[in-house]
Order: sequence, then structure tokens, then C-alpha cells
Amino acid sequence: MSAAAIRGQVEALPEYQRAGTVFAFVGAKWEIDTKELLRNALAAGKRVAVPLCVGPGIMEARLISGLDELAPGAYGIPAPLASCPVCPPAEIDFAVIPCVACDRAGRRLGQGGGYYDRFLAGAAFTKAAICRDIGLVDRIPAEPRDHPVDCVVTETAVYRR
Repeated sequence: MSAAAIRGQVEALPEYQRAGTVFAFVGAKWEIDTKELLRNALAAGKRVAVPLCVGPGIMEARLISGLDELAPGAYGIPAPLASCPVCPPAEIDFAVIPCVACDRAGRRLGQGGGYYDRFLAGAAFTKAAICRDIGLVDRIPAEPRDHPVDCVVTETAVYRR
């Protein structure tokens, strides 16, 4: 239920609707399931990129044309096949970012690998963290290397910085 509600909130965002290229993680295990979001973006004619871990703490965006181009990757997370083309960050218009917890100011707590903070450094695209209402907290401590997102999307609300 929460994944569908969050997906609806994301798909209603003007920034998502305008986006030609969407970058989104593929939810695994306890994360929010994003597969339907990815399917809908592809069906809407958007270019869809998903992360591929290419080294310790380093990931890149790879374009997929369908979910059949995903296979178990690092940490068991579905990832694009190595043959999928690289999508430079400059070509991304909108990104869906995971979190363990988030605050209303766009500070997010990830899983500690720094993959997203490195990827988001200097990014010009709109960044939306998706978070269950239960994962929303009053304040996430941040360090200089942490990069806040532009908005936080939950089942019931959208919080903008």
C-alpha cells in the first residue's frame, strides 16, 4: 500500500511529469518497491536510468528499456546489466533517491556507503527522496559531504526545502 501511495505522489510532481530522463533506485528487501514507478516511467516514454555500483562507494546511472535488463548486483540489489549504456548525470532531469530515514528539510540517512552523496555532488537535476511516513524524523544530523534532496515524498505528503 505505501509503495503505491508514494508512487502516486511522485508521479503527480510537476518536476517528474516534465522530466524526460528519470533516475531511480530499484527497491530491494525492506526498501520501497519502485518497480511499478519504473514501469510507468518507461510506459510514459521517459528514459529511465538506474544505479550500477562500479566500485567502492561509486555508482553510475545506466539506461534500461525494461525491467528484464535488471539482475542481482552488489549487495543483492537489482542492477542494470553491464551492457546497459551509461547515462551522464547532466542528462538526468529527476531522481528518486532511497533513504533509511529523512527529515522535512531534505536531509536523509542512507545505508552508510556514501554512494548517493558522491553521485549527488554537484547534480543539477531535481532530487526526491522517498520515505514511508514512519521513517520521517524531526532532524537528521548532516555533515558537509551530505547532500540534501529537493523534496521528500511520503505516502501522505510532499515536503520541499
